[in-house]
Amino acid sequence: MASARAMTAAVTGGATALNRRNGSLIVHLPRQPLLLCVAIEAQTTQRETLSTHSQPEFGLTTRALYKSAAEDVKTKEEGLPETLDFRVFFLDNSGKKVSPWHDIPLHLGDGVFNFVVEIPKESSAKMEVATDEPYTPIKQDTKKGKLRYYPYNINWNYGLLPQTWEDPSLANYEVEGAFGDNDPVDVVEIGEVRRNIGEVIKVKPLAALAMIDEGELDWKIVAVSVDDPKASLVNDIDDVEKHFPGTLTAIRDWFRDYKIPDGKPPNKFGLGNKAANKDYALKVITETNESWAKLVKRSIPSGELSLYKCVM
Repeated sequence: MASARAMTAAVTGGATALNRRNGSLIVHLPRQPLLLCVAIEAQTTQRETLSTHSQPEFGLTTRALYKSAAEDVKTKEEGLPETLDFRVFFLDNSGKKVSPWHDIPLHLGDGVFNFVVEIPKESSAKMEVATDEPYTPIKQDTKKGKLRYYPYNINWNYGLLPQTWEDPSLANYEVEGAFGDNDPVDVVEIGEVRRNIGEVIKVKPLAALAMIDEGELDWKIVAVSVDDPKASLVNDIDDVEKHFPGTLTAIRDWFRDYKIPDGKPPNKFGLGNKAANKDYALKVITETNESWAKLVKRSIPSGELSLYKCVM
């Protein structure tokens, strides 16, 4: 689901991208602030600045609804699982609905991020945040009115980084000029615990894969839960190969091939068909958070995306 702006401006150290709407060239400098959304119902006006020891440095200015979403957010199921009506809504402490995409903060400091689980490991129902519905609940994806399933189980916990968005109007020239897929950024969490739908866990990014799905850039951030037994051992891409041998290749191959049983061609990957390191993953997160901030401020057309109860 994610498109980062191309990080190729060698002189400025920034990123270049083509604006699809007017054809202009955009140069983005690194280390831009992360902006967070707040639900209209929220009463807090707290502002704080946090930083992380990881590079690139994140300067965070926030009026966030939650400081620690994993503790403050609850889920409520409506309808029966594996039906068209099934939804998993997110509630704050007062019982009001909130958006897992817009209202859960992205960055927690010290290189740690919130991750919303859509699909538990070793399951096949294709669950996703409904970006076009009020409060963006999790539902099972459909095609031609039928529920969608992967042809085989996904072997890792899978979901999204809140407050990120792959802008479909920006081309990334490091990844074949592909445009964003209009979704939040995907996360593949490689820890040993099978998580639940709607669970919000703290993760640290380790690598990134630039998947190209039917011409659209769909980043996969490889991360691990901070409470995984191996979390202290893995801090970058080389550690993944050492302590989770073969995992990066397995993730790439799984996402490359999962559409083949349906008669579609395999997906492609940019960046030389290899995973990028932690710093690159952090750049992807930074830039897609900036795109999300522009989206919710209505400086970018939202189309059918739901910004219900979301203000800046």
